[in-house]
Formats: sequence, structure tokens, C-alpha cells
Amino acid sequence: MAKMIRKNYLMAPGPTPVPTDILLEGAKDTIHHRTPQYLEIQKKAIDGCQYLFQTKQPVYILSSSGSGAMEAAVANLINPGDKAISVNSGKFGERWGDLCRAFEADLDEIKLEWGSMVKPEQIKEALEKNPDTKAVFTTLSETSTGTIHPIKEIAEIVKDYEAILVVDAISGLLAQPLKMDEWGIDVVVTGVQKGFMMPPGIGLISASEKAMKVINENKNNKYYFDLKAYAKKYPDSPWTPPINLVYQLAKSVELLQEETIEGLWERHELMAKATRKAMEAMGLELFAENPGNVLTSIKVPEVVDGKKIVSFLRDNWGVTFAGGQEHLKGKIIRIAHLGYMSQFDVIIGISALEMGLKKFGYDLELGSGVKAAEEVFIKAGV
Repeated sequence: MAKMIRKNYLMAPGPTPVPTDILLEGAKDTIHHRTPQYLEIQKKAIDGCQYLFQTKQPVYILSSSGSGAMEAAVANLINPGDKAISVNSGKFGERWGDLCRAFEADLDEIKLEWGSMVKPEQIKEALEKNPDTKAVFTTLSETSTGTIHPIKEIAEIVKDYEAILVVDAISGLLAQPLKMDEWGIDVVVTGVQKGFMMPPGIGLISASEKAMKVINENKNNKYYFDLKAYAKKYPDSPWTPPINLVYQLAKSVELLQEETIEGLWERHELMAKATRKAMEAMGLELFAENPGNVLTSIKVPEVVDGKKIVSFLRDNWGVTFAGGQEHLKGKIIRIAHLGYMSQFDVIIGISALEMGLKKFGYDLELGSGVKAAEEVFIKAGV
């Protein structure tokens, strides 16, 4: 049997592929962070982030993954005993609950089946039951399932209460529409290893004036993630920033702004549509109730070992999809179309999945998924 050249195709929802231009920025000389030369670079990165968040509020750069930004949100908003509401419809909604409990919130957790979408009226009902709620913690795109939550509609409800609306947009930002200021979202958190097309290591957080008032009055114990310290030094950093990663962030936002925020949303929407048409043509069932543009989750056919096929595709053919988490291990496959992705990355991923399913005993017509995706792209004129 001929030995094939192996190339790696990263099609998991984070980390995502990194363009060479961004990788090379990280190889530049490290300069001192308390200099005007460095601050100019950080300002460029921050300005670009404000555009991508669709906000005029400060965007703080944290030396962490997105989970660090989530912790910063909870630590700076919640005092022990404060009432909080969180939406748990997957692994990362679950994380909001874990963080709220870690900081001793009085938590009302809206628990849903994984893959389900929260209904805005469920948020309203929880707020009516707990009118003194300090913060509502939600997720734009639940990465463990691909489900999108109706953040715009939720924001319309929360704005009539004293509560702060916090959105985990770690995987969803740039792939899904999100307009922080226009929609009235109080806190947005994200990480750069997703739509920003960067290596992991930076968390980003922005807070509205309403949220900053709560943050300034917060008495909870914190130090490194104390947003009052970040606000005091802004646009500088209170601690040593991840200098070379900030170089990369400045390049990332430059490239993303060139595409425009509307262009980013449209590209991700098109790739998601093509992927889902392919899955339908292959006879596969979608898992998420309200799938979005970050990833497509599919139910693994009964004849296929869901754990083995994901491992085989990664270890033998270099195509990395994400499997299910927790009780969904082996039951779903998550195919990302996020970040530095083109139509041909999507087609390669679909082709690999077709061949893998065939190898593992699923009966399908090879090329059916690829053909369906190609037709979507051709119709769109790309």
C-alpha cells in the first residue's frame, strides 16, 4: 500500500488554524512592555477588538484562555450570597454554574438538555422569581453542541431589570452576529484561539457602564483578575502582558477588520450552510436544536464507533474533528467551520468524514456530501 503524505487539518472548534502571517508576528523580538513602542501595538489590538465586539467600551486583555475571562466576569460581579442566574445547556454553560458556585453565588441554574436552546421567556421567568438578581450568565454558542442561544432577545428582557447580562462569546464571537452596544449586552468575554485565528493565551473582556458600576462596588476577593486594576491602567496593562501574543492579536484584528464584521458573519454562515447540506445528503442527523455558524454537530450512526472514527481520522489522516464531551462521548462528532477556514477546508473535512464513515461500516454514496457542499458554494458565487 502506498504511503501518503500526511497533512494536518484542524477542524475542531478551538484551537483553530492560525494563518502564517499571524504566526510570524509571534517570532518578532520581544520588547519591554512599559514603553511607548509596545503600548502603540497594544492600542492597535484593543481598537480592533472594540470593532469586533461592536462596542465603544474598553476591551481588556487578560493573560489567560477564555475561561480566565469567564472567571474574571464572575469574580468582579458577584459577592458571596449575591443571586445569579446561569444557563446550562452544555459543558460551557455548566462552567458558568461551576464558577458561580466557586464564588459563592446564590445560583438559579436553568438546566436544559444538551443541544437545547434556552427560550427568552425562561430568562424572564427566572428574573421574575429573583428580581434582585445581580447577573445573568449566558452563552452565545454552546461549543459542546453547536447550539446558538437567542442573545439579542435575552438582552431585550434583561435590560428591564437591574441584573447584568454576561455573554460567553468564546467560540461564537466573529462567527455569529453579536453587537454588544446595540443589543445592550453588559459583559462579553472571549478567547483568541477561536474566531481570532490565534494560538491560545489571551482572554478578552469588555464591560458596559452599567456593569462597571457593579464591578466598582464589588467586594469579592480577587487580585490578578481585578478589573478595577485593568480599568485604572487602561489602555496599558496592570501586569506583564503576553507581549508576543499581543503582536499576533494586533495582526489578527487587522486581517479581520479588512474582511469586515459583516463579511466574517456571512463567510461563517455560508460554510455552516454547506456543511449541513452535506450532512443531510449523507443521511446524517444534526444534533443541535438551533445550530449556528461555529460548528455542525452530527449524531454518530449506530453502526459506527464514534470514539474510534474521530481518533482514526486524527491519527491516520491528520483530520481533527471534535468528539462529544461527557455523556456525549462517542455519540456526536463536531465539525468546525470557524476562524481561518475557506470553502476548500470544508470540502476536505466532508470528504474525510465520508471516507471514514465508509471505512467504519456506514453505507453512503461517496461524494454525496462533497457534491452538496460544492453546490452551495457555487450557488453563492464563491
